[in-house]
Amino acid sequence: MNFLAKLLRGVAFIPAVVHGIEALFGGKTGTDKKEAALSFIGAALSVTEAVTNHDIVDDGKFRDGLGKIIDGVVQCLNASAWAVK
Repeated sequence: MNFLAKLLRGVAFIPAVVHGIEALFGGKTGTDKKEAALSFIGAALSVTEAVTNHDIVDDGKFRDGLGKIIDGVVQCLNASAWAVK
């Protein structure tokens, strides 16, 4: 599977990952939960393999981008009926 297809498939699961991380680590800080989500999503996308194969040429920027996507998903979920009031 080409990397773009794998990335798009991984991005589609971010809301479910964020929800699962919240359920597992609800008492942790936002930073801890974000790191857990990044780790899980990175593993699911095989980021280490992608870096080795040169599909990802700047690992730091890639992870920063994933972090921004996660932040956006959290913001959307917190602004929705999903958020516990």
